[in-house]
Amino acid sequence: QLQDFAAGWVGGAASVVVGHPLDTIKTRLQAGQGYGNTLNCVLTVYRNESVAGFFKGMSFPLASIAVYSSVVFGVFSNTQRLLSQLRHGDPSHKPVLADVALASMVSGFISVGIGTPVDLVKIRLQMQTEPYIDGNIKLRPKVPGFPVYRGPIHCFRTVLQKEGIAGIYRGVGAMLLRDVPGYCLYFIPYTFFCSWITPDGCISPNTSSIWLAGGIAGAISWGTATPMDVVKSRLQADGVYLNKYKGTLDCILQSYQNEGLKVFFRGATVNAVRGFPMSSAMFLGYELSLKAMKRHQTETNP
Repeated sequence: QLQDFAAGWVGGAASVVVGHPLDTIKTRLQAGQGYGNTLNCVLTVYRNESVAGFFKGMSFPLASIAVYSSVVFGVFSNTQRLLSQLRHGDPSHKPVLADVALASMVSGFISVGIGTPVDLVKIRLQMQTEPYIDGNIKLRPKVPGFPVYRGPIHCFRTVLQKEGIAGIYRGVGAMLLRDVPGYCLYFIPYTFFCSWITPDGCISPNTSSIWLAGGIAGAISWGTATPMDVVKSRLQADGVYLNKYKGTLDCILQSYQNEGLKVFFRGATVNAVRGFPMSSAMFLGYELSLKAMKRHQTETNP
């Protein structure tokens, strides 16, 4: 149904506005140099770039993540309905756990096709004010005050011209390894907590149930996705100045050799913390707009 895609669009836009500042901090911690801890990173960004620094690269995700979430929720809901139709002969039948898991994996797989270029542009814009430090090499933006990319369109075009389609899809392997299991740990806890929190006799979950279940699901999903998220961030940030990693495995090995196992848990706290409000906003936007559309449809077609 098209309503699921439209509701996903609303949810996606809500989650970007809520989560982008913490997303910037997470990316700087994972792919940047010399921040130490989360608080130090927040203070450094604020001191050097003021409040605007936290919203770097937001316009592109705001436009595109709305579309991205639209696809994720639309594919998830429609796959669930298709599986219920095949299994029970009724698309509105309550899905079993296996159906939720399969629908989550399908939406995760399809979302990577849209999400990889979006994340690449967002991360390049977030990271271009960072100095490049590697041994004796230290590169800063060529002209102080003039970043490498003028904006999302310029960034996309530059990467496409220099590196082709492979450049735009840099980090796609890491993103698949993050998102396919990640969406299972997103939709399954949400479905479980929603049905658990919602009082008996209620047809649909209330606002507080959606908020809490969505937040818990987001914290679980983002917390567990951190190791692959670190690899993806590093691969996609790599290339603003020099290409350091040959691919996903090379990035994992280099990161481990240079910084040990703890590097893969960089930004885990920020991920889990931002996962709660982002996912609460996402699911609230989705469920409430879906309810509003269905109510409007009932009123116009009695």
